[in-house]
Amino acid sequence: MTIDNPFASEDITPPFNDEWQAKRRVANAIKTLTEALVTSSPGIEDMHSIAERLETTATDFAASTRIYGRKDWAESGNHGNYGQVSHELNPLAGWSNPLAPPVNQWVEDGVAHGTCTCGWAYEGPPGSVHGGFVAAIFDQFLGVAQLLTEQPGMTGYIKVNYHRRTPLNTQLLLHTTTIEVNGRKNTICGEMYADGVMTASAEGLFIQPRGGMRNIKTQGRQD
Repeated sequence: MTIDNPFASEDITPPFNDEWQAKRRVANAIKTLTEALVTSSPGIEDMHSIAERLETTATDFAASTRIYGRKDWAESGNHGNYGQVSHELNPLAGWSNPLAPPVNQWVEDGVAHGTCTCGWAYEGPPGSVHGGFVAAIFDQFLGVAQLLTEQPGMTGYIKVNYHRRTPLNTQLLLHTTTIEVNGRKNTICGEMYADGVMTASAEGLFIQPRGGMRNIKTQGRQD
């Protein structure tokens, strides 16, 4: 499957090659480690021993070939196009990024849908997803929902209403409610549900840069 659109996100997408398959495995291991770190309390000496082993691993890992930025990953020609690289490294939806829950989404009958489950590493209020992550999930979800407008843009603002606490370790369902296009501006609204109850809703304004998103994507890095 070829993914050309940098906003594309699929619920199930196989890795582009064996490298991404291996990287997904590393990301899953780091997620497991993070979950263990925030939920376990081993002895202090045990933790120092774990830290020492991880520091060695991190140092060895950092000595490998480095590529900074999704644009450079794509332009190298060996790791897939920009959309495929984004599907792996996006901080909210990337399968190879341990920061990502991840957010999975798709478009069906003119409506964008999404799912997401946040573990203990995302806790804010007791047993609940931190409000900042709720906002970030909406930013990702509404941003990808711009596929419905065929003119994706960058975030102008996100307004989030928190109706109830959003529970951890629970599948969250998202869908768009309204989509309005005004020139280069997309205004998109969406809702988040847990166990059939709406926990949050949001409105996002996205503005397409002059020349389009692909023009932004191909600009050189500014040091």
